[in-house]
Amino acid sequence: MNLATQPAPAAAPSGRARTPNETYNDTVVRHFAVATLVWGIVGMLVGVIIAAQLYWPSLNFDIPWLSYGRLRPLHTNAVIFAFGGSALMATSLHVVQRTCHVRLISDKLASFVFWGWQLIIVAAAITLPLGFTQGKEYAELEWPIDIAIAVVWVSYAVLFFGTIAKRRIPHIYVANWFFAAFIIAVALLHIVNNLALPADGWKSYQIYTGAVDAMVQWWYGHNAVGFFLTAGFLGIMYYYVPKQVGRPIYSYRLSIVHFWALIAIYMWAGPHHLQYTALPDWAQNLGMVFSLILLAPSWGGAINGVMTLSGAWHKLRTDPIIKFLIVAISFYMIATFEGPMMSIKTVNALSHYTDWTVGHVHAGALGWVAMITIGAMYMVYPMTLGLKSMYSIKLIDLHFWMHTIGTLFYIASMWIAGVMQGLMWRAANEDGTLTYTFVESLARTYPYYLVRLLGGVIVLAGMLVMAWNVYKTFQMARDAEESPVLDPADHVSHA
Repeated sequence: MNLATQPAPAAAPSGRARTPNETYNDTVVRHFAVATLVWGIVGMLVGVIIAAQLYWPSLNFDIPWLSYGRLRPLHTNAVIFAFGGSALMATSLHVVQRTCHVRLISDKLASFVFWGWQLIIVAAAITLPLGFTQGKEYAELEWPIDIAIAVVWVSYAVLFFGTIAKRRIPHIYVANWFFAAFIIAVALLHIVNNLALPADGWKSYQIYTGAVDAMVQWWYGHNAVGFFLTAGFLGIMYYYVPKQVGRPIYSYRLSIVHFWALIAIYMWAGPHHLQYTALPDWAQNLGMVFSLILLAPSWGGAINGVMTLSGAWHKLRTDPIIKFLIVAISFYMIATFEGPMMSIKTVNALSHYTDWTVGHVHAGALGWVAMITIGAMYMVYPMTLGLKSMYSIKLIDLHFWMHTIGTLFYIASMWIAGVMQGLMWRAANEDGTLTYTFVESLARTYPYYLVRLLGGVIVLAGMLVMAWNVYKTFQMARDAEESPVLDPADHVSHA
């Protein structure tokens, strides 16, 4: 056990009590960090339940609100917007204060953003199982909740950009650039994709129709991945990796090139989700080309994160938090290589509609997003509680291996099942008839669903280990005080 002791808080100037403006608002950061853990467990538990339903369909007990079709969007919304969203808000509000050397502009606004976001998540958890849905991937929530999301999100933007505006140093660290792009782009995507005409209190109809609706939806859907699940978490990478390693980012110039290249290219890649559909060929080809170009900035940024360990690779032996962060970047490289490859039409003809896509998504979700989040959270908890480290380093290491093994079980089973499905679906006899029926491909896939379930159970168990470690850490810091705002003169490095 690593029982970190709580350091005595530094005295305020002249021995007086600190005013709020002399400390960071770590309270809202802690609240979001705890919400990240809670919603992570909830979202992954629902994921395990629906994975089990694919192997044992009777587990829905013939109850409509426990059916796969209703729980699956609950799972995606919980892990993306509840778990991922809370993590992004926790880290962005933590980073912006420390890199700007100021407290958040408003404690009340910060509290509104936290509680507003949690109420939206609860509303989603109630309405989705009841069947209230727009039927749009990652945008299932109906119009009253969509309006609430817009209000809370704009409040979050005011909080973040207002804090940057009152910064005490002229420079804006690159992590804040990525957080800023994520906040602006998600607002744009959410509002445009959810333009609808309400029919009653809980039902609406999209203003878009046909192929236009599909194109707008996947402009939103892919860029939700690009900005919510990539740009925002790259902001996490650019602050917490150098911070934990104790070295500056490998190339600050490369980080700026990475930023501008990524946001310029990502917006155009959405049509690759609609290969071989009614979408015009030029739009399909455009999505493919920009997806291939996207490989360059993606890997450039990932290499920048990994190379930050130059001269410090020995720390991987003793620091499981660095393991989480670096393996997350490795999964980011895997997912951002695989995505462009799957956008190529000839590859897409094999992969589309198969479980290969499910494996690809979870390489990004469990490998990149979850691991970079967990690593950052293991830093945020003690940093905002006045502690030197978590309750137990050994439990962090155990969690790392559980999460890694569970993720590998999951994605490997889906990769194999997906390629097998694609080959079976396209196999044809000499007379042109299909060699296999769909039911035959499903029967061959069945064992892989059990392996996927096993992987999900291991990942969920790792989250419970994290919960115990966090609980014991909070017990150690019952009288924690908020951290003092550092003077810009004490600013040694951006990390």
